[in-house]
Amino acid sequence: FTTASEWERFISKIEEVLNDWKLIGNCLGKPLEKGIFTSGTWEEKSDEISFADFKFSITHHYLVQDSTDKEGKDEVLEDVIPQSMQDLLCMNNDFPPRAHCLVRWYGLREFVVIAPAANHDAVLSESKCNLLLSSVSIALGNTGCQVPLFVQIHHKWRRMYVGECQGHGVRTDFEMVHLRKVPNQYTHLSGLLDIFKSKIGCPLTPLPPVSIAIRFTYVLQDWQQYFWPQQPPDIDALVGGEVGGLEFGKLPFGACEDPISELHLATTWPHLTEGIIVDNDVYSDLDPIQAPHWSVRVRKAENPQCLLGDFVTEFFKICRRKESTDEILGRSTFEEEGREIADITHALSKLTEPAPVPIHKLSVSNMVHTAKKKIRKHRGVEESPLNNDVLNTILLFLFPDAASEKPLDGSSSTDNNNPISGSEDYNLYNQFKSAPSDSLTYKLALCLCMINFYHGGLKGVAHLWQEFVLEMRFRWENNFLIPGLASGPPDLRCCLLHQKLQMLNCCIERKKARDEGRKTNTSDMHPGDAGKAGDQLGPDNLKDMDKEKGEVGKSWDSWSDSEEEFFECLSDTEELKGNGQESAKKGGPKEMTSLKPEGRLYQHGKLTLLHNGEPLYIPVTQEPAPMTEDLLEEQSEVLAKLGTSAEGAHLRARMQSACLLSDMESFKAANPGCFLEDFVRWYSPRDYIEEEVIDEKGNMVLKGELSARMKIPSNMWVEAWETAKPIPARRQRRLFDDTREAEKVLHYLAVQKPADLARHLLPCVIHAAVLKVKEEENLENISSVKKIIKQIITHSSKVLHFPNPEDKKLEEIIHQITNVEAIIARARSLKAKFGTEKCEQEEEKEDLERFVSCLLEQPEVLVVGAGRGHAGKIIHKLFVNAQRAAAMAPPEEELKRMGSPEERRQNSVSDFPPPAGRELILRTTVPRPAPYSRALPQRMYSVLTKEDFRLAGAFSSDTSF
Repeated sequence: FTTASEWERFISKIEEVLNDWKLIGNCLGKPLEKGIFTSGTWEEKSDEISFADFKFSITHHYLVQDSTDKEGKDEVLEDVIPQSMQDLLCMNNDFPPRAHCLVRWYGLREFVVIAPAANHDAVLSESKCNLLLSSVSIALGNTGCQVPLFVQIHHKWRRMYVGECQGHGVRTDFEMVHLRKVPNQYTHLSGLLDIFKSKIGCPLTPLPPVSIAIRFTYVLQDWQQYFWPQQPPDIDALVGGEVGGLEFGKLPFGACEDPISELHLATTWPHLTEGIIVDNDVYSDLDPIQAPHWSVRVRKAENPQCLLGDFVTEFFKICRRKESTDEILGRSTFEEEGREIADITHALSKLTEPAPVPIHKLSVSNMVHTAKKKIRKHRGVEESPLNNDVLNTILLFLFPDAASEKPLDGSSSTDNNNPISGSEDYNLYNQFKSAPSDSLTYKLALCLCMINFYHGGLKGVAHLWQEFVLEMRFRWENNFLIPGLASGPPDLRCCLLHQKLQMLNCCIERKKARDEGRKTNTSDMHPGDAGKAGDQLGPDNLKDMDKEKGEVGKSWDSWSDSEEEFFECLSDTEELKGNGQESAKKGGPKEMTSLKPEGRLYQHGKLTLLHNGEPLYIPVTQEPAPMTEDLLEEQSEVLAKLGTSAEGAHLRARMQSACLLSDMESFKAANPGCFLEDFVRWYSPRDYIEEEVIDEKGNMVLKGELSARMKIPSNMWVEAWETAKPIPARRQRRLFDDTREAEKVLHYLAVQKPADLARHLLPCVIHAAVLKVKEEENLENISSVKKIIKQIITHSSKVLHFPNPEDKKLEEIIHQITNVEAIIARARSLKAKFGTEKCEQEEEKEDLERFVSCLLEQPEVLVVGAGRGHAGKIIHKLFVNAQRAAAMAPPEEELKRMGSPEERRQNSVSDFPPPAGRELILRTTVPRPAPYSRALPQRMYSVLTKEDFRLAGAFSSDTSF
């Protein structure tokens, strides 16, 4: 009883693993179907074992198959040779396009590999190799496992394996030779046959015939006549409104280099018998054109440079820049403008100047060049980041109304290539939080992208933005609506920048309406009215009025941001205040009826005033202030901070009821002599409850009263009603102070750094890129791409909905878009090379298109009809032209013109280059080691490439006889 040595422990560990994985005994599967090695699923399981302190990993690779009937398994068939030996002869899966190298070399469906666990470890010495092999042999013998077991020796990159397989009375040895330099006599079939026969060393004199499978692979690298169709943009052609074939507002698309780098053609002779063909160092029968099987694979360029991907990536890089616009363009540029702004003493005189008369003939050049001149002053004329032509082209594209005689009313001219509003593509902006694809914001995003890529990078972006902000201010000051924005309040589904521009448009609209209103008012008034209005106000009245404003008015104004009252027509106002004041002193609604009604919109259908039976008029009211999402957030924060105390609640209610007060004042002005009940019936009918009661005369009458919530003491509605004076909407203090809001927006725009700008507009750029990819895919119709685009859209809508998406997630989206672009570019490249467009016959065209789409998605595609099929002829021609170009010989067409066959032969070049790889499989069944042994399968695989020569042999022998 000796103690077990490390070696014995190692062997018992191997046996243990084989037992665990149930690899004991013989289990015969079905014969292998054609192509199952590529189409089937391969699985593997691994474990670790160690020899002393040297760790090995042991891995079982197997093809998943439906289990065969169990009945056959019980009777252990003594004389059946193991599955793997039978597989050595199977011809259905000779050169699988994708498979483990041992599968390719030996045609096995399952095997176990023992290899050093660490990548850099290697079993180098011969004695260690032999020790491992004998361990394997003993383990297989002890367990009765019939699965081949391999040991990886030498450095990993050499892929050297030795192994064996044992069955009942039979054994196969797997051996290998790997050389850098190929011995000359082994470069052709006859030399390899000699090796094979000598290795078998068969005792029989007439040797059974050897069956041969051969595959030659040819590589096509230069596609001479197919230069890559993508033209680089021509920058000089920009001025005509295009960037070398790229208009503003359109994204570039496609790869800058050919996305398909190589085409590999494999010509296969699957069943040859020795003696049928000659292939030696002098002559060969193996002509690729004659090969019965052709298959093709393409090699894709690694990350080809794609225009759309680069475009978006470069724009995304701006998001990480820290500089402000001033730092980029040089602070001194805008110093003078700063000085003008700083001089606040003229502010008042500016306010009181008459409104500027709108200039109808707007030319882009007047509009734009204030910033330009300032930049010029401080630098040489040449230094301005964008040249004038580029700038004018862009501004015309963004503001098409500047070119026409008269500014359009904010409606944008939509491009033809944009999706129709209402379509699913158009509404992507909801999901991406970008902006509609015909809006100014979207166009601006594309222009900034374009400038960043082609004209002056970050500086160009800063410059265009500055011009854009100046244009916004110009439009605000001159009452020109901004084109390309939907009217109405800011659309909270869009990005914040878009909301801000819409807000500015709202301000311009209000200001415009007010200025037009003011013009009509001043013309209507009589010059004497102003004097009268002043006379009516005695000193007492004025004092009272101040007091009242102090006590009552103050509480309503105090929460507002600004204290100034914005009254448009002074004389009207004073007259009104006088009237209101006097009637307040005399009290009672009877006198209030003496007021002249103002600001009526139209008469309400049925209602009349409760106390004097006059018809009830619906007043002209102020619209509530539009809000962008940042203002809404601010407001809700302020409201939340007021807390839950009674005071806080009161203040909160007042903040929220500014609109209510304004409507009450308009209502009082339109309906002199009205009461709160009248107002409630119009404004909130649910709060006025009517009941049928019987009066003292016994008639049914309707009696109405305010709802319970309106009767709560010191109720806000009652308070507001008491405070409200009869002032028509046009003379009220504005709920929406457009001047202040517009200034806020303009300031917001002016302080945006290019990085903030890029962040705002990135959703628009991604939106545009997705639309572009979709549009291009529609032309190609690749089903796999459709799926990916759907994934990109769902992924993006999740990421972009948050206020500050992570850079990593944004990068992923851009990467996905680039991938799709590369796939489409590959499809185009292949279509161009195979000339699918040039096919006359519809059927041929369909076949070719199918062939091209298979090439994109499958590892290897069979060419129907080999060299004589339609695709085969095209491939042949590609090779011929490449060969002629390489040999500087005239192309095929010219050869036909040359007279005698002699001349042609001198000029002729072989159609194909020498094969880049030659693979051969030799098989036979012979008895070894003695003539009376069992006849067993023998196989040798050889592969020969430029710097690699490998022989992998599996030789079986009978261990009983």
